[in-house]
Amino acid sequence: MALQDLTPQLRTRLSRMERAVGWFVFLATALLLFGFGYYLYQKAQQKGWFVIKAKFHTYIKSSTGLNIGDPVVMMGFSVGQILSVHPMQPRDPHNVEVVFELRDPYFRYIWSQGSLVKVNAADFLGKRQIEITRGTNGYAICITQPISVFTNLDELKQLAVSQPNQWQLSQDIFDENSNLVFGAYTTLDATNLQRISELGHGPVSAYNNTEKDKNHIVASWHPRDHRYEEFTPARDAAWLKAVESPAITEQLQAMVSQVQAALPGILSLTNKIAAVLDNTANATSNLNVTISAAQPLLTNFTLISAQLREPGGVLNWALGTNGGDQFQGVLTNANSLLAHTDTNLNTLVISLGQSLNNLSDITSNLNMQVQENPNLLFGIVKTIGDADDFVQGLKHHWLLRSAFKKENEAEAAKEKH
Repeated sequence: MALQDLTPQLRTRLSRMERAVGWFVFLATALLLFGFGYYLYQKAQQKGWFVIKAKFHTYIKSSTGLNIGDPVVMMGFSVGQILSVHPMQPRDPHNVEVVFELRDPYFRYIWSQGSLVKVNAADFLGKRQIEITRGTNGYAICITQPISVFTNLDELKQLAVSQPNQWQLSQDIFDENSNLVFGAYTTLDATNLQRISELGHGPVSAYNNTEKDKNHIVASWHPRDHRYEEFTPARDAAWLKAVESPAITEQLQAMVSQVQAALPGILSLTNKIAAVLDNTANATSNLNVTISAAQPLLTNFTLISAQLREPGGVLNWALGTNGGDQFQGVLTNANSLLAHTDTNLNTLVISLGQSLNNLSDITSNLNMQVQENPNLLFGIVKTIGDADDFVQGLKHHWLLRSAFKKENEAEAAKEKH
């Protein structure tokens, strides 16, 4: 049925429906485009399409376990990806070159001291990954600040004077003895530039710290030249030193080789262990025989111990059946002797006491006689002295001299005879 055959009311309703369907299709298309754009935006942020990226390259011995697109990690974060892995030329001293990129701000952690490329094992199937260590000191490897090279130091001096605290060195300055005078990042002024001019230094590279950064890497630090060098189309990646650990497969192969080398020794050890076990079995069998032979001895020992546990068993076992009675008689006699000894000892002690009392009386009487007669002691001493003089006189008398000869003189006389 043609549209003209419809009533005005139906044509009005149909036109309204067409407009509603049109608006619905338009909104659905707009939402679809918005969702697709938002997806692309999130994906671009994840891929780092809107951030600055810095390219680095390093040299390793083997490309085992490394593929293009593998993530690069730092401090546990995924900070970039591998761009290329290719072998070097035949006569080149290096084996494999790996080029990778790091996103902003992670490349700003890469400094001249402490930053290394570690090639570590990622799993047990031979997969490896690249890990970057953050720097601890030194200069930033890559910068986004534009570098200016001045061949005329007067021009740089005018800029430093007109714009104080803005211009800084982007290289190290040494004297004639290769001693560091000014390091990179040193703020330039008239005094510093005068000193640099006196050193006769050539072109000086510097940068303005207030100038806006570029949206890409412009230069990298060269440790040999001690300066920042701008990137060129032929050189657009900074170099980092690599520390490579062997792959898990290589480590397993080395372990297998060590096991194979040690296997003969292990087999020899097992043979020795088997021999020791055989000797142990023989020793246990001999021990069983010895225990069987010692069974009667154990029986006799049991009987002896039972006899010893009985009252008087030790005496009966040591002295015989009548030994106990005889030993009892000996003890009775000894007890009687001890009783008599005790009585005699008491009598002896009493007699000794009486003797001591008599001696005490004699000494007391002597003491009283000495105290009552003070000249008695002097007379006794004088009498003893006179008696000694009398004896000495007798020794010298010719008639009695032979009776008092000394022992040595008597022996000499005998020898003469």
